[in-house]
Amino acid sequence: MPKSILFICRSCHGSEQRPPEQPADGEALCDRIQTLHQTWSRQSELEVRGVDCLWTCDHPCSIALAADHKPTYALAKISVTDSNHGEIAEAVLQLSERYLDSKSGTFPWKQFPKVLQTEFVACVPPLNTSD
Repeated sequence: MPKSILFICRSCHGSEQRPPEQPADGEALCDRIQTLHQTWSRQSELEVRGVDCLWTCDHPCSIALAADHKPTYALAKISVTDSNHGEIAEAVLQLSERYLDSKSGTFPWKQFPKVLQTEFVACVPPLNTSD
């Protein structure tokens, strides 16, 4: 079974003003998700990939879920703060689980975890369909 991929923008940061030694919000989120992913029951079905940029710089933080024969979901403007990395990371894995469970890869926006129900969501149709 081909893996689904979760892309996480490591360079996203909610504020222009942060000390250089402080990691970007996206980097901290990616690290937290990768740590949780190591013991996640569905680990073998999902690859977690930190990427340099998902081009949503005006609306940080962002992630994307993709798989063969499924639409790609891209989310931006996820409100990541120093105090909620864990909550957001768990929500991203819950969203990933819904994506994995859906044979078509689609599910209603209302089924997204509440902290991920942002107005910046795109559902891009799959390239390789059998139509």
